[in-house]
Amino acid sequence: MEFKTLRNIENSFKLIRLYTIVFALLCILVTGLAIWKSYAFATEQREKIYVLDQGKSLMLALSQDASINRPVEAREHVRRFHELFFTLAPDKAAIESNMKRAFDLADKSAFDYYRDLSEKGYYNRIISGNVQQRIEVDSVVCDFNSYPYSVTTYAKQFIIRSSNLTRRSLVTSCNLLNSVRSDSNPQGFQILKFGVISNKDEEVIER
Repeated sequence: MEFKTLRNIENSFKLIRLYTIVFALLCILVTGLAIWKSYAFATEQREKIYVLDQGKSLMLALSQDASINRPVEAREHVRRFHELFFTLAPDKAAIESNMKRAFDLADKSAFDYYRDLSEKGYYNRIISGNVQQRIEVDSVVCDFNSYPYSVTTYAKQFIIRSSNLTRRSLVTSCNLLNSVRSDSNPQGFQILKFGVISNKDEEVIER
């Protein structure tokens, strides 16, 4: 009888010890999970920027990895350059203003192309003929597998005269180099080796 009692006490101790080990493991698991969740929450909070809107309200702006938006910024940079460079009005000051802003986005190759057209009297004919020119960019194809990034742009040019409207296809090529962001270059790219691959009439509509 005494032996049986000792066996029961021993089994009870083993059972208590098992419960204690399980409880300790459970506490360690809960503590580890709480620490991991706290760290994840702190990391998430560090990725948020709080902006005071005119001193009145608090807005939450999520900061994003710059590399995620880089392809979008690259296409917008090229698109903006083409809009500035190929949108022309019969006004010398307007043309020069657009060109100056376009040159801020590119290297000397854009200026060389502009100078070549200027020497051929292209801009003088735009002004004297009261011609409007605008551009619609269809697509900007960027290759981000190599650096500097190679870019091909497909667009339509519309040349509006008093007598007719000419629609032209325009294909250009260039390279993109990472640059410093500024007010005049918000995307932080620079266009290199700009050139026109194709620029030909597709349709002439009499007015």
